[in-house]
Amino acid sequence: MSIKNKLLAMTGDLTATPVNLPPAAAPAAGFVAPPAALAEPARFAPAMPGGSPAPRTGPGQMAQFRNQMLAAEGELGKLRERLREHEGALPTRKLDPATIHPGHWANRHDAAFRSAAFESLKQDIAQAGGNVQPILVRPHPIEPGQYEVVFGHRRHRACLELGIAVTAVIDSGPMSDADVFAAMDRENRERADLSPFEQGQMYRRALDESLYPSNRRLAEALGVSHTWVSNVLAVADLPQPIVECFASPLEIQHRHARQINQALERDRKGVLKRAEKLRQASRTLSASAVVGALLAPPTAAAVIGTSIGGPLELDGRSVGRWSQAVTGALSIELKPGVVGTVDGGLIAQALVRALQQVGEDTSAA
Repeated sequence: MSIKNKLLAMTGDLTATPVNLPPAAAPAAGFVAPPAALAEPARFAPAMPGGSPAPRTGPGQMAQFRNQMLAAEGELGKLRERLREHEGALPTRKLDPATIHPGHWANRHDAAFRSAAFESLKQDIAQAGGNVQPILVRPHPIEPGQYEVVFGHRRHRACLELGIAVTAVIDSGPMSDADVFAAMDRENRERADLSPFEQGQMYRRALDESLYPSNRRLAEALGVSHTWVSNVLAVADLPQPIVECFASPLEIQHRHARQINQALERDRKGVLKRAEKLRQASRTLSASAVVGALLAPPTAAAVIGTSIGGPLELDGRSVGRWSQAVTGALSIELKPGVVGTVDGGLIAQALVRALQQVGEDTSAA
């Protein structure tokens, strides 16, 4: 006999005892009973990640929670490792170069932005679609939403002229003027693209504005030698008439300044007079030729040529030529027929007297 038939035989004579239940409240008018299928909402086990049902027991739920915590800790550990790789690094951003302004200690001479080196830098940035090496900026101390260059003035200027965004690192931390100055100086010296004149002007300005009390304290703060500071200051401190003798002040080197300063100590008035002559005639001369002309060696006229000259005439006839070198040296060449009839010594004496008379007239004026 099957199990079903056995159960029916055992319960066939059982009858249900009626239970007196309170009468159910009559349904309100218009009430429609919901279908049997909707009388009780279906109950489903909450779905868990991976499609597995939630555990029904307390120990199972605790085990599941522990597994979730372990997984979260593992993910957090991976994120910490990735963050550790960038520890100490500052994020870069693309900024509109028009929102960035030169820093207070900007040390680039205008000639640096007209040089072949700057044009080459612009071409490199244009081909790369931006500056590969970021510049460093800080929030502008006065203008909200604007920035100030700490270093990277040439890269910023190149992007500004090209009309493209500049890649920059924004240092929002507190930076004193001394911090900014030191960062700019260090970056320029590491790149080795700042001329002695620009470097010297930067140091001179810091000293004049009392950022450092002395040359020695400046050298100690920047980690450079006192000799280096003295050399670049010697270039920057050259008198302006002498600086203007050069095609560009960026051409002046330490050795040039040393030679010129030694000559100024010996004959300052004479060197400055020669500089006045050179300012109008030396734009095509090399830096070495300018120094030679300022020092006025015997061969200076041969080195730099002559600036002016013309024929000498006496009573309507040509008697020779005169020429004056850009150093100020005057040369007079008389034709053989002229000196043949007059003693040369007398001619020289006459020239000396004439020069003396010119000097007296100039002093009186």
